[in-house]
Amino acid sequence: MKVTIYSVKDFERPFLQDYGKDHDLHLIPEPLCNENADQSEGSKAVITFPTDTVSDQVIDQLKSQGIDYLISRSAGVDHIEIDHAHEQGMKVANTPEYSNSAIAEHAIAMMLLLNRNLIKANKKIDRHDFRLKGLVGKELSKQTVGIVGVGSIGSKVTEILNGFGSEILLYDVVKNEELEKKYNARYVELEELCRNSDIITIHAPLNDKTKHLIDREKIERMKNGVVLLNLSRGGIVKTEDLIEALKSGKVGKAGLDVYENEKGLFFFDHSDEPINDEMFTYLESNENVFITAHQAFTTETALTRMTKMAFETLEKWEDGEEPENTL
Repeated sequence: MKVTIYSVKDFERPFLQDYGKDHDLHLIPEPLCNENADQSEGSKAVITFPTDTVSDQVIDQLKSQGIDYLISRSAGVDHIEIDHAHEQGMKVANTPEYSNSAIAEHAIAMMLLLNRNLIKANKKIDRHDFRLKGLVGKELSKQTVGIVGVGSIGSKVTEILNGFGSEILLYDVVKNEELEKKYNARYVELEELCRNSDIITIHAPLNDKTKHLIDREKIERMKNGVVLLNLSRGGIVKTEDLIEALKSGKVGKAGLDVYENEKGLFFFDHSDEPINDEMFTYLESNENVFITAHQAFTTETALTRMTKMAFETLEKWEDGEEPENTL
């Protein structure tokens, strides 16, 4: 089968070539959009990434070129107009649960880094200033952590935090009572989670209900100096309200693996050009903010499972099967 893959990054190319070796692959580094959708002509399947724009217009063009299958090599699919793809008779799938540990461990790493002032400590070492002034940290075992979104990733974060001895508060529209009992965690309403958590970490999907879920109103209910992490989708946090809270000290520290306006910024090299984004410029210059460029999923395990799942899905469709990850 001929398969066109958009937004191909250097770090994932070997995985795609390995697990797609039985197919005719057309690897395109640029994100899918109206202007380059025609490059998939002759293919039967297109594999996308969250940096792509799979709009109604793009879907129409893909369908006119004979595309029957559309897969996202990600769990989130907010970049795809799924209903329109279905209307066009296209099969759509994502690649969920490729590695819950990858993102969960990244979240824990951010918590530890921010809790123990490791950014500031490293900068002091670079200046050969070995004094410990300003580096007194906090222990996870003595803190209450609120987890917003308790799917497979949030559940893994819960498991890991239980090992640290943290008090754990959970918020999700669907409750997992077994998880609650096993790890001595407690489901609460979002308002209570905001009010009582020392650290809040977000692992919810982006949709109409979660867009700007964390805004000025929610932040005002949080503890003074709260640590806020987002490893899900940038649009869940209203960035201008986060910045306002960082300036006032309401949010003491923030860890961001995603950013509301990351499209066109993350996954690209901008080292030789200015970044004309005032909000991002503020965030990256703030010593209390730690940013990674949507990196949490990039482990060997995750990339292997993600890529393998994408091609296995195509093969099952071709054999007349409906894999569980079909949307």
